[in-house]
Amino acid sequence: MAKKISKDTKDKAKGILSNWIVRNLLMAAALVAGLIIVAQVALGLITRHGKTVPVPDFTNMTVAEAQDVARDAHVGVKVTDSVFVRRLGAGVIYRQSPKAGSTVKKGRSIFLTINSIVPRKVVMPNLVGYSLNEARSELNNRGLSLGRLNYTQDIATNNVLRQTVRGRTVRPGDLVVSGSEVDLTLGLASDAAPTTVPKVIGMKYIRAVDALHDRSLNVGRVRFDTDIRSYADSMNAVVYKQDYAGQARTYGTAVNLYLTLDSEKLPAEKK
Repeated sequence: MAKKISKDTKDKAKGILSNWIVRNLLMAAALVAGLIIVAQVALGLITRHGKTVPVPDFTNMTVAEAQDVARDAHVGVKVTDSVFVRRLGAGVIYRQSPKAGSTVKKGRSIFLTINSIVPRKVVMPNLVGYSLNEARSELNNRGLSLGRLNYTQDIATNNVLRQTVRGRTVRPGDLVVSGSEVDLTLGLASDAAPTTVPKVIGMKYIRAVDALHDRSLNVGRVRFDTDIRSYADSMNAVVYKQDYAGQARTYGTAVNLYLTLDSEKLPAEKK
């Protein structure tokens, strides 16, 4: 009896499958399912959805070295600007965007600023009235660096009130040497809450400076180990000790940094 039922069931199934309407519907369903799978795979390849990588630190590398590191990190690099830093080797990378440690999609290009052989001059922008973040972005775009942050009482916190180079007010349109540090006088409202000092242990100098500026803080004394003798060494050294890590401080507070080339001086979690 079981065999008969099984045979009858098979015969019915064959009958249904032999019906051209049912057969076409099944083929259409399979085709739609296949197209959906292909579309999802293609979308994933195009957008690399969910596939992100950390940005390496390219500072003080040559462009060739940066290209090798970028390839291993699944990102690209493009030289978009140059500055002149007397003590830095010609052609090495001075700054990058996005910053080291940022998270980006695979294949993203990292824009590099390299050190040129001869100094060039750039036009000083008008930063007065800008926010601190806007001023930093404009300085980077012009090949200039953010220097000291000086705060004075004002109704708007981090609003630029004055721009100076080596203590001299620089007017918009003036020519300044590319790579110059521009000091900013910024407003500070009376009700502004304190800022928090970031932990920069394990970071190279330039990245640590950026992290402090992100929190409206200044770099104080910078002390290098005695075995750091060249500018290249100083660019490769990392912070192993700092002041006020994680503490609340007023805007413009100077944070002292201590740098080394000896990884043994770093805390265990940073080695």
